[in-house]
Amino acid sequence: MNMVTLFFLFFCAHTRLSTSIPSRYDKIFSFGDSIADTGNLLHSGALANPVIGRLPYGQTFFRRPTGRCSDGRLIIDFVAEKYGLPYLPPYLAIAESLESKAKHGVNFAVAGSTALDAKFFYDKGIGRILWSNDSLSIQLGWFKRLKSQMCTTKQECDNYFKRSLFMMGEIGGNDYNYAFFVGGTITDLKRLVPLVVETIISATSMVIEDGAREVVVPGNFPIGCSAIYLTMFETQNKTAYDGNGCLKAYNAFSKYHNTKLKLALEKLREKYTRVRIIYADYYGASKALSHIPNHLGLENGLTACCGGGGPYNFNNTARCGHIGSKVCEDPSTYANWDGVHLTETAYRHIATGLLDGTFTSPPI
Repeated sequence: MNMVTLFFLFFCAHTRLSTSIPSRYDKIFSFGDSIADTGNLLHSGALANPVIGRLPYGQTFFRRPTGRCSDGRLIIDFVAEKYGLPYLPPYLAIAESLESKAKHGVNFAVAGSTALDAKFFYDKGIGRILWSNDSLSIQLGWFKRLKSQMCTTKQECDNYFKRSLFMMGEIGGNDYNYAFFVGGTITDLKRLVPLVVETIISATSMVIEDGAREVVVPGNFPIGCSAIYLTMFETQNKTAYDGNGCLKAYNAFSKYHNTKLKLALEKLREKYTRVRIIYADYYGASKALSHIPNHLGLENGLTACCGGGGPYNFNNTARCGHIGSKVCEDPSTYANWDGVHLTETAYRHIATGLLDGTFTSPPI
């Protein structure tokens, strides 16, 4: 038998083996806020005539609004693509037919949601500005309902979830956003961090107890690079900004939250030694968007593509989709979509860093 024949046989055997290996995951279950919402806020009816229900939202990939707070796909969409799975249906769109439509997972994330219960914010007198009352505990209740329809015994549930990926967020960012935007100081908000982290850890523990074996828990973004923060907290004090034009104090706050979350996850790993609990460094994965935008083919990492003017193209009285706002010609050259959320291009970059890079620990 000559070398060519040997190589051919090896190649064929290797090809059959490769194509017979199934995807690592056959289901994804997602919780969180607008970073991951694929339509729940739209289906909830919480907001009258929300702008995310009309163009230009969704214009880039879906060519129509889907309830995603972007021009196209989100991180969770790229995760689904990576493992050959359909885009996750929003829970509220399929709640009446879960058994037939939840074959590959469900998205429970709701734009505007918080980790802490909505009551916490109403008790603080700021509940009126919440986009949604569907906090993390509400989303967990939806998950419990789905679980009750899919499996009953521990063995059945372990089997049902054994090749599932759970994405616990990003969640918690809105807990801080709402408080910051009504005048809360960084000192005030640091007192809130342990409560938010504890809530995220408790939710993660619950899904593990219910059968999850691989769980991704994302940290917070560098909010000091967000157009809405740069607009609302603009200052003439040049020392408040880093070399990339981001607000140092607010980025330091995000790092503070992330540090506390990572420490809590270490303790959780000690408790659940047989579960892969993965920290997703959204902060690190998104830094390049503001640090080296030109290297990524971006014109600007800080200015919003869609907005109503101003230094960062964010105007609260003419937000994206409202009268007075305009959308840029090419969203693929922008990192920021509407002043609050990112473009599909930015989310693709972050997802690549998570799935193929070094921004998850341990790797997904």
